Amino acid sequence: MMKNPADPLLLDAVASATCRALKQAEIVLPPDVLAALERAHAEERQPAARSELKNILENVALARKLQVPICQDTGVPVIYLTVPPDLPIAPELYGAVREGVRRATAIVPLRPNVVDPIARTNTGDNTGEGMPAVHITPGDRLTVTALPKGAGSENVSRIGMLLPSRPEDIKRFVVETMLLAGGKPCPPVVLGVGIGGTFDQAAALAKEALLLPIDRMDAYEEDLCSAVNSLGIGPMGLGGDTTALAVRVRKAGCHTASLPVAVNVQCWACRRATVPVEVER
Repeated sequence: MMKNPADPLLLDAVASATCRALKQAEIVLPPDVLAALERAHAEERQPAARSELKNILENVALARKLQVPICQDTGVPVIYLTVPPDLPIAPELYGAVREGVRRATAIVPLRPNVVDPIARTNTGDNTGEGMPAVHITPGDRLTVTALPKGAGSENVSRIGMLLPSRPEDIKRFVVETMLLAGGKPCPPVVLGVGIGGTFDQAAALAKEALLLPIDRMDAYEEDLCSAVNSLGIGPMGLGGDTTALAVRVRKAGCHTASLPVAVNVQCWACRRATVPVEVER
């Protein structure tokens, strides 16, 4: 039987799952990201860089122990819903996600970061026109994934329409993006790269790539990551062996005359968490 998207119990469960996903993402670093930071610390040859990585690891441990956000910039909420086929997509679902963001802002707490882009007035609860950003994909069960996105890394992200005759320029564009960013996004970073699709789709693919585990890079991604690390920017821009913890790529088919490429930069705190929606009756 098709589920009712306006069911109050379902909507409260979506709001609760959204709140829990944001809380977990803000406080507990995913195991693959933590392992990458520990490995970078163990292998780092530069004293200043090794010290910064030690500080990062201590910060992560304290955040978990004290149950407080990993970073003072708790970002803007980017939410991914997986929706089973028996649940219609309805406005009520978006409203439930917004309610979950409001709860998380008060409970975690989250810094209220969402403002009107022109008037710069703050909504106070991380919601507003077009916020939170909600992306919906089909799935076997209803889940909420939170990907908080801070401004320091988002501000140095880029998109380019490259020449389709020169796919080798993709690496140049990725490395150039990090070169221009320098220490601004709090490296070591995770880079999400979107290749193909349309102008807007490439950016969406790049952000979705940040949801992928960073310990499963293929040969192409490893090559991009090595090229970025050859810049020597290092942790917090102070120089060192690890500028990027990982580069993950998502692709889509594109027009024969186009080659859209987007790079979504994420700081060392590659925060993400998924929570299933459980309806209690």
